[in-house]
Amino acid sequence: MFQEENVTDTIEEVVTEDIWGSIKEFLELGIRFGEGDKEINITVGLLLLITVSFFVASFVLGLIRKLFTRRMSETDTLKFISVFKFIKYVVYIIVVFAVLSLAGINITPFLAASAALLVGLGLALQELFQDVIAGIFIIIDKSLLVGDIIEVEGKVGRVIDIKLRTTRTITRDDKIIIIPNHKFISDSIINYTQNHKTTRESVQVGVAYGSDTRLVEKLMLQCVDTQKGVLKKPKPFVLFEDFGDSALIFRLCFFISDSFIDPYIKSELRYKIDEAFRTNGITIPFPQRDVHIYPTQPTEK
Repeated sequence: MFQEENVTDTIEEVVTEDIWGSIKEFLELGIRFGEGDKEINITVGLLLLITVSFFVASFVLGLIRKLFTRRMSETDTLKFISVFKFIKYVVYIIVVFAVLSLAGINITPFLAASAALLVGLGLALQELFQDVIAGIFIIIDKSLLVGDIIEVEGKVGRVIDIKLRTTRTITRDDKIIIIPNHKFISDSIINYTQNHKTTRESVQVGVAYGSDTRLVEKLMLQCVDTQKGVLKKPKPFVLFEDFGDSALIFRLCFFISDSFIDPYIKSELRYKIDEAFRTNGITIPFPQRDVHIYPTQPTEK
């Protein structure tokens, strides 16, 4: 019995002093800065604690994200994930400071340094923060959606991706335009499809004076009636806009459901109108000017 107690005590001593003692020494290995109250100890145990805290925080945040996005549409899910990434970074920073505080490290100097650093970064990266804030507003209030057709600085593009800092659009020439999000708040952006997908487009043409204006209207409506991509309702119509310097100005107005391809539709209509006018003897004039020369001296013979 006495021998069994000795064996038990020996095992406890080995576990407590040798194994756990070695682990404790390993965890306490690290670097120390400063003295007294300002002493900072960066140990292996502290780094492991921060790492584990990151994994736990990431796991919890993942569960929260799944909980909120399980009933969202794909578009809303992508927007929520973009905002959630920003929130995740803030949570990570809070976790780091909380772990340092629990480990007995005075985080006041870190907070003071962070405040000064944030002020400097805020001034240096002011436009970046504007982009992020604008991105959050765009995602929350849905002022811009994936698939919208917009015009920025004279270029038309379809929105293919909305992120926190930038929005990507693809132009009619299959070129990608990366737009900083703050432009959607500070600049005027034309959104063709904000309220609905249908837009009104038009083709302008001039005919010679003396042409049968009702025949011009009839031919233009016949051309648009057979054009693929033009909606039947609302009905297309023709406007007699003005008596120009060299021509009578007409505008053919029609409605389409995809503004992204409207240059192709307009081009086809111009081909058809030109052919119809040629067949029916209607002339599309070119600009003409009468020049009168008044000599100031007699012309020598």
